[in-house]
Amino acid sequence: MQGEIAALVAACLWAVASAFYGHLGTYIPAVQLNLIKGVVAIALFLVTITVTGGFTGELYPKIPIMPLYLLSVSGIVGIGLGDSAFFKSINALGARRALLVQTLTPPITAILSLIFIKEQLSIVAWCGILLVILGVGWVITERTPDDINCEQLNLNLSSGISFGVFSAFAGASGAVLSRAALNNIEGVNINPLWAALIRLSAGVVFLLPFLRFQSKGQKIGLYSQLKSVKFISAILFAAFCGTYLGLWLQQTAIKFTAAGIASTLMQTSPVFIIPIAMSMGEKISIRAILGVVIALLGIAVLFYQD
Repeated sequence: MQGEIAALVAACLWAVASAFYGHLGTYIPAVQLNLIKGVVAIALFLVTITVTGGFTGELYPKIPIMPLYLLSVSGIVGIGLGDSAFFKSINALGARRALLVQTLTPPITAILSLIFIKEQLSIVAWCGILLVILGVGWVITERTPDDINCEQLNLNLSSGISFGVFSAFAGASGAVLSRAALNNIEGVNINPLWAALIRLSAGVVFLLPFLRFQSKGQKIGLYSQLKSVKFISAILFAAFCGTYLGLWLQQTAIKFTAAGIASTLMQTSPVFIIPIAMSMGEKISIRAILGVVIALLGIAVLFYQD
């Protein structure tokens, strides 16, 4: 149950952070935003490892080549490519549609896990996954004024959907690779904190060459934004919640539960947005509430399956 709880907390944190990333994405290109939040989170991971004595522990020098390679590739695919594509999908589709496309991630993860690491799920688990996807999908597909505004802006839907599907596949592939590395192969028990740092570092290093392709105008705009205290505070908060804590909890979830189940629970972010919106006085429809109830039933099935 430790993995399932970690996945749900990660989804809740991502729900909060995604609102900030959606706003920041209007000022910073997707690749640069992904790179900045990665650098901030890496610094936080290094501080945490230093404080907890992780650099002098036994886990660091004993990580074999194969798990290290799998985690690095997982970071490049899932974080470097996947997160960048997700940010571009948000810019093209809006948050709701982008999150809807991300509901493809759990079934893709479960299928890839079955094919490549022979991780089978029970019929009950598949039913739970289906309920969660239906509930989240029902919440997200409700039309809102923001959706109508997006349509009036004639956004490139085909491009946004393509980036979203690619992001879902990349995220699923990254989760499976990470699961393979953390699944005690070669008799090594890798700390999720180190796994998160390795994945994130690989993703950031992969993104660095893309800064060369950034236009001069984008660089000037980015530098001017980074002079704003409010802007920097938003990046720090989003990186702390969504990347530092979120990725740490994601690796914990992948380590302690099946990749398909972890991926499903981590896609419940839209469910957590509902109570946040209600607390802010926003009117919530019956449809949204019913969608949350369906998703919660699916979560309960995943928690209490035999």
